[in-house]
Amino acid sequence: MRVSKHHDVRTTLTLDDDVAAKLQAEVRRSGRTLKEIANEALRTGLTSRRRTARGGRFVVRARSLGLKEGLSYDSVAELLEALDGSESR
Repeated sequence: MRVSKHHDVRTTLTLDDDVAAKLQAEVRRSGRTLKEIANEALRTGLTSRRRTARGGRFVVRARSLGLKEGLSYDSVAELLEALDGSESR
């Protein structure tokens, strides 16, 4: 007895115009079928989403930028003058 692991499922899917255009462009470019390209894109996208979901939260850690001595973030004009000279005004 032979058991097939693959079953074709026929379904109707409404695509946005931009997605349909990209799929058709890939069909023309690659010479592959719409079915092959759509299945590959869906597999890639769904796998990518699963990896991202498992990856955990992205955490940004602040660090000092090491402002030069004598400068202050309180005066933007002074910072610009120190960086660009007096022509910056």
